[in-house]
Amino acid sequence: MMSRLVNSAALLLVLWLVCCTAFWRSAAQQASGAAGLFDEHADVGENPRAGSLTFDHAAVEYRITGGGANIWDTTDAFHFVWKRMSGDVSITADVRFIGVGAEDHRKAVLMVRQSLDANSAYADVSLHGDGLTALQYRLAAGAETLEVRSEENAPVRIRIERRGNQFTMYTGKPGSKLVASGPVTVNLQDPVYVGLGVCSHDANILETALFTNVSVEKPAPAEETQNPTNVGSKISIYDLVSNSVRVVYTEGKLWEAPNWSPDGKYLLANSGGVLYRFRLKGNSAPQPEKLNLDPGYECNNDHGISRDGKLLAFSATHPPSEESQVFVAASDGAKPRLIASNAPSYFHGWSPDGRWLAFVGERGNGHYNVFRVPVEGGSEQRLTSRPVYDDGPDYSPDGKWIYINSDRSGSWDIWRIPADGAGPDDNKAERVTSDDLEDWFPHPSPDGKWLVFLSFPKGTPTHDVKTNIQLRMIPLPQSGGPVGAQGAPIQVLTQIFGGQGTINVNSWSPDSKKFAFVSYEWLP
Repeated sequence: MMSRLVNSAALLLVLWLVCCTAFWRSAAQQASGAAGLFDEHADVGENPRAGSLTFDHAAVEYRITGGGANIWDTTDAFHFVWKRMSGDVSITADVRFIGVGAEDHRKAVLMVRQSLDANSAYADVSLHGDGLTALQYRLAAGAETLEVRSEENAPVRIRIERRGNQFTMYTGKPGSKLVASGPVTVNLQDPVYVGLGVCSHDANILETALFTNVSVEKPAPAEETQNPTNVGSKISIYDLVSNSVRVVYTEGKLWEAPNWSPDGKYLLANSGGVLYRFRLKGNSAPQPEKLNLDPGYECNNDHGISRDGKLLAFSATHPPSEESQVFVAASDGAKPRLIASNAPSYFHGWSPDGRWLAFVGERGNGHYNVFRVPVEGGSEQRLTSRPVYDDGPDYSPDGKWIYINSDRSGSWDIWRIPADGAGPDDNKAERVTSDDLEDWFPHPSPDGKWLVFLSFPKGTPTHDVKTNIQLRMIPLPQSGGPVGAQGAPIQVLTQIFGGQGTINVNSWSPDSKKFAFVSYEWLP
């Protein structure tokens, strides 16, 4: 009898010790916030209902419950599990929500964040409750959130990868190759907050997501050159209404310079010296359709469709010339004819009335200037004459101005000239932009409200590179109105890895609500 009592007491003592150990281990974990690969967890921003974390050491499983109104706009509210890190990093996890949920746009995120302030700059891969997945990012504290949407709906496995200040999203299924989107550029200073988060999208409720197979690693070294030759391309559409980017076509080869057709039904882009159509049908992925253009024409990234949709102007090399010239054909590429025979010449813009083609050319003096030529053919007319490099001419919708980029001020800026020429010694040219970035390829919107252009980092000597760039926009200066620093501030729409080929020619949609562009990624 005594033996049984001793054994029972011993068993109770063991159970008590186990329970105490588990209790104090749990208490210590809650006190320090330590959780596997991460160090702390807490609510970020305004959260009327507190979030929580449960970490299963054995399964390496993170069950995160969060509230908050959103991770979007200029401020965030969510529950965050993080560690502070410096340098390149890759976070990968299998992610799923628990339960049906009350909000389709509840979010589970893998995030790299500058600070724990609600308005902090950040980049994340955000999986929504309805399956929408996006690379979200805020360029600076308090700035509007931007996004690049994945073509994958409801992926199981997601990853965000930081290389310097470039962030790339990867999505897919476990065991399969993940599909990349981006990259985008967000300037974050080390150390940063790296981790997992959940937002309910309704501050009055809580939502829970499960993160498994989580890894936090340093990515393998990538090509260091800022101008890679082996690139993949993403033809994308920027939506000014939703402030978002949608990738419509991806391929592991070079694509360039999309135009939007005047009827809004297709994009025109070039690859490998050939022009292709991409028919836009809802959210389905378009496929390239080769134009009916003689293969003897080696097309470059300067092409455009007349406003009535009947004619196509393009630049190409074609025997006997070994340099680029300007041609006009039917919109499907049929019946091409030479318009600007002097070489080299590169088309850039149609006049709104369809009578003129604006192009740039070099005429033996090492300088590029702006010219125009009647669409029926005839002698070219010089519109600028300074010994500088002018490029990218594109007409304003009212036909009164031609917008160009030029290095005449010592850096690359946007200028405008009257449509009939800049006058003696270009004295009628007006400067539009003036800051530290190098601005190229200005494109007015069809409704005359906006001017979009791309900007290279300060000191970039030419556009013939691929690097971290910005797509920027300002209100289109009106005749007699202010230009440059006297006008409205420049708005940064998105930062991408791009440059030559991104937006060489006008790519606005007919309704001026969207424009197309190309971004790039390194290929191994």
